[in-house]
Amino acid sequence: MFADRARIIIKSGKGGDGHVSFRREKFVPNGGPDGGDGGKGGDIIFEVDEGLNTLTDYRHRRKFAAQAGEEGGKKNCHGKNGADLILKVPEGTVIKDAESGKVIADMSGDNKRQIILTGGRGGLGNQHYATSTMQAPKYAQPGGESIEIEVQLELKVIADVGLVGFPNVGKSTFLSRVTNAKPKIANYHFTTLNPNLGVVDLDGNGFVIADIPGLIEGASEGIGLGHEFLRHIERTKVIIHMVDGASVEGRDPLEDIKAINKELEAYDPAILEKPQVIAANKMDVCMEGSEEIIEKLRKEFEPKGIEVFSISAVSGQGVKELLYHVQELLKTCPEEVTVYEPEFDPALRFFSEEPFTVEVNEEGEYVVEGPRIEKMLGYTNIDSEKGFLFFQRFLKEQGILKQLEELGIEEGDTVRMYGLMFDYYK
Repeated sequence: MFADRARIIIKSGKGGDGHVSFRREKFVPNGGPDGGDGGKGGDIIFEVDEGLNTLTDYRHRRKFAAQAGEEGGKKNCHGKNGADLILKVPEGTVIKDAESGKVIADMSGDNKRQIILTGGRGGLGNQHYATSTMQAPKYAQPGGESIEIEVQLELKVIADVGLVGFPNVGKSTFLSRVTNAKPKIANYHFTTLNPNLGVVDLDGNGFVIADIPGLIEGASEGIGLGHEFLRHIERTKVIIHMVDGASVEGRDPLEDIKAINKELEAYDPAILEKPQVIAANKMDVCMEGSEEIIEKLRKEFEPKGIEVFSISAVSGQGVKELLYHVQELLKTCPEEVTVYEPEFDPALRFFSEEPFTVEVNEEGEYVVEGPRIEKMLGYTNIDSEKGFLFFQRFLKEQGILKQLEELGIEEGDTVRMYGLMFDYYK
């Protein structure tokens, strides 16, 4: 089956510990501290690979971990940074937190590469802790911890046109005629389980069309493989409803369209705002009442601005006219790809599990300490713009700013967090 969903565990690299050592040279019996810093842990990075169109690589392997940073060494030697782990995914992959279902990242549009988990910061060696009163510190900072979470990968096919219809109406035959796709075709219900993609070429201008697998009533409630298929329609710009215009199997094309639109609306009402066109297929089969069916469809939908085309995917009758109409509809659609905004930062859950304290010391400084703060500082590079923005969001979302205000902090007051000091401003 088409691998459009996978559940995996990802883990960033732990930062290397700082080293404790002292300079030992001839004629220098009591050398100072020279312990080097630990290396940074590797990041987990997701990257779009244009050559991929499934999530098959993640169906048979569950855990992915970046390399840990190495411990610092003697003589101020810096530990080696851990190697990043780059996970390749198809364009259109949405990365969600498995526990909450919230979006972490959407690998669509311009977002081709994104760091999802940052490796732990390398710990400082004991050379950084020497003072006038402590000239031989036997302490080094441990490396920042790794972060491990479970994520859900969902591939939402990026196609200009979505081809929908009940099973066995001829969608696969149509796709094989108008594109370079080679779908499996057979006269069985639910033959198509894969959202087959193909490129239509019209006088040098092309568009991508996706055969969305056969829908059934109740799909929006997850019946059958409903949710597996409906998610692929979200990103399409134009919808082609294909119906059996000759009613070969005795189905009512009008009722079929209404039933599918009902499922689309129940899943996401915004889908019905997309331009639609109706393709009444199998018109090469001369059945009694076929013309009446077409007139019935036109009477129902053309007043709503939805064109009805009488076609035959087998003989090619009416197909070109349909494709040129679809091309014109696409010109009216916005160019940008629908991209889901991030809703969740994995690091925030990782930090929020630990306690912290907010107190005022004898010098009137506001001191914020605790494992939660130490973890956050070990994970975040505050010198970078992105790291500083995360730091600000962390203070707000963890309730630290609120506690500082409750203690009476005012603008210009000093806040201390381990080795970090800054002035408070709203």
